[in-house]
Amino acid sequence: MSTSTCNPKLIDDFLADRLDDAAQRLLERHLDECDQCCERLNDRTADPVLWHDTRAFLSSTEIVPTLCNDAKHPTHASEIVRLDFLNPTDDPHMLGRFGGYEISGVIGCGGMGIVLKGFDAALNRYSAIKVLSPHYASSGAARQRFAREAQAAAAVVHDNVIGIHGVSECNGLPYLEMPYVKGESLQKRIDREGSLTTAETLRIALQTAKGLAAAHDQGLVHRDIKPANILLPENVERVLITDFGLARAADDASLTRSGVIAGTPQYMSPEQARGEGIDHRSDLFSLGSVMYTMTTGHPPFRAETPYGILRRITDDAHRPIRDLNPDVPGWLSHVIDRLLAKHPSQRFTSADEVASLLEDCLAHVQHPATAALPASLKAREEARLLKKTGLMTAAFLLFASVISFAIFLQPDEQTDMAADPADPTEVVEVPSPTPEAPVSDSELEWQPDPQLDELERTLNELNQDIQEPPQLNAESPF
Repeated sequence: MSTSTCNPKLIDDFLADRLDDAAQRLLERHLDECDQCCERLNDRTADPVLWHDTRAFLSSTEIVPTLCNDAKHPTHASEIVRLDFLNPTDDPHMLGRFGGYEISGVIGCGGMGIVLKGFDAALNRYSAIKVLSPHYASSGAARQRFAREAQAAAAVVHDNVIGIHGVSECNGLPYLEMPYVKGESLQKRIDREGSLTTAETLRIALQTAKGLAAAHDQGLVHRDIKPANILLPENVERVLITDFGLARAADDASLTRSGVIAGTPQYMSPEQARGEGIDHRSDLFSLGSVMYTMTTGHPPFRAETPYGILRRITDDAHRPIRDLNPDVPGWLSHVIDRLLAKHPSQRFTSADEVASLLEDCLAHVQHPATAALPASLKAREEARLLKKTGLMTAAFLLFASVISFAIFLQPDEQTDMAADPADPTEVVEVPSPTPEAPVSDSELEWQPDPQLDELERTLNELNQDIQEPPQLNAESPF
């Protein structure tokens, strides 16, 4: 095959795995000689639709429930997933072999590949095997991202970050070896339960912040913190951050290149949504979005299209949390508001700072009698309660004053009655006003009360203070 016989359809068939072995080998030899077709292949694999599929797979956190337990009882997912890359196995209960693993089931699948449940007989344990699809195994960009995920996750050793056992290749396909986690993602829990309790929100956010702090200490920015990438193992109060497929070193040139947008729209920071340079504080905004979702049941910014979501993130303020869930403490709402500040300088300075604050808050919620709120939050909460109490007191005084004044103006109906009402048939004549003493209009007019006017002005000022949220700035000790 020469340049004159270039056929773009062959590249599409190659990416869709529709070529037989002979045609595939012929195309591969042609690609070694033809720069034009190599460029076409690179452009094709960078197509937005294909990269959407890439994100769907590499962002997959479905390493939780097993979709099929053995080959005798396959689920729908295992029936439609092509597993012809697996090697034969002698175990009739297994789907096949891959690397050093006996594959017992399909955990999840996406446009770029699948996640398998594999049993390692040598170590007597199950692992999650994340395999790049054969369709994209020839794409240098997809392979680079796959390798980057392994390197990023392996660099962070922490109880709240899912580990990487290893990265290897089998039958020409790269794969990641990860712990098999039995449980569910935070997204699935929110979908099932809606908003979470204050204690549970703090517990999950605290451990997520600790995991982020560990990643940031290694110079990594995760860039895709969202409920689907936070795993909740079964029967233990532990949180795991997963999917480092978008992670970058803080000094990576791609983090400062204008126009590059990567991440999940609902949880992006404003600077990330604009394609600007980002640092670790972008992850803090995403953490705030996750906490907002835990307390209200949905993300802080929603729209019908991804572009609409990005515009809202960059331009609009989020709806106050307590408008949606009055049970959320005011101090927790303040923490989330600061994490969701539009400008990075107005957020917390580090994930370590957030973790320390949330740890004290969780202790207070669990043991209110012995653990006080952090001083900065306590001062804000007391100020808020003082304003609320002042407003209620002022409203009561105003109401009491109006009632008292109304009673004062009420005429005494008994003053013109006869002193001795013994005879109920007695007619009492009430003289009409004489011409010499007419009733003037001014006597019937409302007379202003300076004290009531001053009380009303005070009430209006207090009400305005209550309705206006506090302005957050970089110098705030909160």
